[in-house]
Amino acid sequence: MIQQSFKNNMPSLFLVATPIGNLQEMTPRAIETLKTVDVIAAEDTRTTKKLLQHFDIKTHTISHHLHNEKQSSQGILDLLAEGKNVALVSDAGYPLISDPGQTLVSEVVKEGYNVIPISGSSAFLNALVASGLVTQPFAFMGFLEAKESQLRKQLIQNKSLPMTTIYYVSVHKLEKTLEIIEEEYGNRNICMAREITKLHEEFVRGTISEVREALDVVKGEFVLVIEAEQIQDEKTIEDFLSDIEIAISNGQSVSRAIATVAKENGLSKNELYATYHENK
Repeated sequence: MIQQSFKNNMPSLFLVATPIGNLQEMTPRAIETLKTVDVIAAEDTRTTKKLLQHFDIKTHTISHHLHNEKQSSQGILDLLAEGKNVALVSDAGYPLISDPGQTLVSEVVKEGYNVIPISGSSAFLNALVASGLVTQPFAFMGFLEAKESQLRKQLIQNKSLPMTTIYYVSVHKLEKTLEIIEEEYGNRNICMAREITKLHEEFVRGTISEVREALDVVKGEFVLVIEAEQIQDEKTIEDFLSDIEIAISNGQSVSRAIATVAKENGLSKNELYATYHENK
């Protein structure tokens, strides 16, 4: 299946990225696309209406969100079948990135119509390139799970990926979430970004423990960038166990000694605790 977007006369679905906070980042191409398509399919028509009014875009708008995605996708396919061009927008950033659109794009591709991306803002890419961490390779994992059991499962599953990982994080239970990440991953370097492109844009960089101490509870959502697991070439498990014994002999409790060694070496406190007691 070969799509030559601008060399055929097929109706097209345009995936239009919109600003994530700063309206000055709306591109001329995106504005022109939204003005010239026949219909705009929006995640939230009320949010999109404000954007359209700002740029004097009068194109007819329909709703396409998570709860009507199947029915709406069929309606958009019908529009394409009539020869109409449709633009898909989310509330902010790229459609399909933690937003509706995957079902629609799959169906449009299957029917042989054009799917054309219109570049623009992306919160996770902005956070990645400004994080100070290694940018290639990377994996965007979407939202962190809200329930603790599912969060731990998600973290364990992705723990050993040999790349920088990126998540969206709600501020709800933010402190507890970072605590769990440190328990599972050790004290890795991270970057927490919020309000990207806005007046109060903020990047908090450092180890997980340093970031936990620096962060205040705020509104909104964060982008969390986590460095890849650092392979310990120099030290063995025996070295870590020896360090724990030395710390204990210097007056630390067992749990405190394990926590200290884990933090100093970027290890998971829980895993080191289990290893220590397995070898006792």
